[in-house]
Amino acid sequence: MEQLTTIIIAIVSMLLGALLCYLINKYVRRQTLKEAKAEAEFIKKNKILEAKEHIQSLQTEYDKKVQQHQQQQQQREQKLNQRQNELNQRQSELQRQQAELAGSKENLENQRQVLETKSREVERMRFQAQEQLEAISGMSAEQARNQLVESLKDEARTDAMSYINEIMEEAKMNANKEAKKIVINTIQRIATEAAIENSVTIFHIDSDEVKGRIIGREGRNIRALEAATGVEIVVDDTPEAIVLSAFDPVRREIARLALHQLVTDGRIHPARIEEVVAKVRKQVEEEIIETGKRTTIDLGIHGLHPELVRLVGKMKYRSSYGQNLLQHARETANLCAAMASELGLNPKKAKRAGLLHDIGKVPDDDPELPHAILGMNLAKKYNEKPEICNAIGAHHDEIEMETLIAPIVQACDAISGARPGARREIVEAYIKRLNDLENLALSYPGVIKTYAIQAGRELRVIVGADKMDDKETEVLSYDIAKRIQDEMTYPGQVKITVIRETRAVSYAK
Repeated sequence: MEQLTTIIIAIVSMLLGALLCYLINKYVRRQTLKEAKAEAEFIKKNKILEAKEHIQSLQTEYDKKVQQHQQQQQQREQKLNQRQNELNQRQSELQRQQAELAGSKENLENQRQVLETKSREVERMRFQAQEQLEAISGMSAEQARNQLVESLKDEARTDAMSYINEIMEEAKMNANKEAKKIVINTIQRIATEAAIENSVTIFHIDSDEVKGRIIGREGRNIRALEAATGVEIVVDDTPEAIVLSAFDPVRREIARLALHQLVTDGRIHPARIEEVVAKVRKQVEEEIIETGKRTTIDLGIHGLHPELVRLVGKMKYRSSYGQNLLQHARETANLCAAMASELGLNPKKAKRAGLLHDIGKVPDDDPELPHAILGMNLAKKYNEKPEICNAIGAHHDEIEMETLIAPIVQACDAISGARPGARREIVEAYIKRLNDLENLALSYPGVIKTYAIQAGRELRVIVGADKMDDKETEVLSYDIAKRIQDEMTYPGQVKITVIRETRAVSYAK
């Protein structure tokens, strides 16, 4: 019985223990769940706070960016407004200048009309006086003129041949009187500093023995060299140096290179001289083309006609008022590009017009046209655009400006030429006088070549032996001297030397 009671007690104890464990476990789970909920609620609140803080920081950063963008936008608007004001000021200035130009044009037109009226009045009065003279003389003006000219022509020819030697002798006798005109030659000395680069080249030699070979027997080599190059070659007592004198830089360069080849080779005689000069002339022409190409490449100008490229290269050997023409053209081109960019125009077109604006100063022929008009005609001939041609032709106001590039080229040309020391006008006048001397003599029939040497104090005229005889050369010399004296202004006196020679050429095969 006691055993049964013990078993029952044990079973009841086990049941109670199991129930107690269940209750304890259930309580523990409830407590754990509460703690988990509390922890989850805490984590949720923390995450919500973190999210709010992150949103707040994003909002702050966005507001800063918006504010910066607004400030940048305001700065851009201020710059645009400033730029607009500047453009408006420039436009007002251009309108003012256009109005002034229009007023000047109208004033010039009025003056032209007044001059035309006065000219017509003078012509009418001259015609009335001519009619009165014709009525008195019983002969028309044309008949009187022809009769007078014919009567004086034969007399002048006869007198010229009779007195030419007497005049020359009298001039020699009056040398002391003529020497007083040396004072006038100081005008030439003023230009020495600027003209030395434009008229003289020093050719250095190893020894003075070379001078005798250059002169040749009875001077035949030096005469052949001067005739082939058109350069005066001065061989004097200057040690180890020969002076090449000519106002044309291309001629001097050809003479210098030819002399260098002849002296280096050692064979110096008239036939060899003519052969070498011909080769050197071709080399210089190739160098001119290469200079033009390099210039256009350096400036970024493309598509120029080959002939325009050659003319650009030829500027290297030309000066304008003492200023190298190629450097002046390059400087003008760069100035035009910068100014066109500032005004919102096409800088490439402006640079092209600036480079070509003075090509009328280096033509192969010499027509009686202003260099701006001649340059415009050359540009048209080689298919340059109309605005480029107009800018070239209008940069000295020979024609009316039609595009905005034209006043830019005019202004930049003036800027480049007006720098202190950039130009010397006396040099330009000096070179023009030498050109006029050569052209005057070249206008006579039978004249083959003319060279102005001795700084314009001597003019050598080469005539064809089959064109005139010795007597006619004397008459030609007198006629040229008379025309120079009547039509030109020059310091001192000009010696005219007419050369007539006969050549016979054969080949041994």
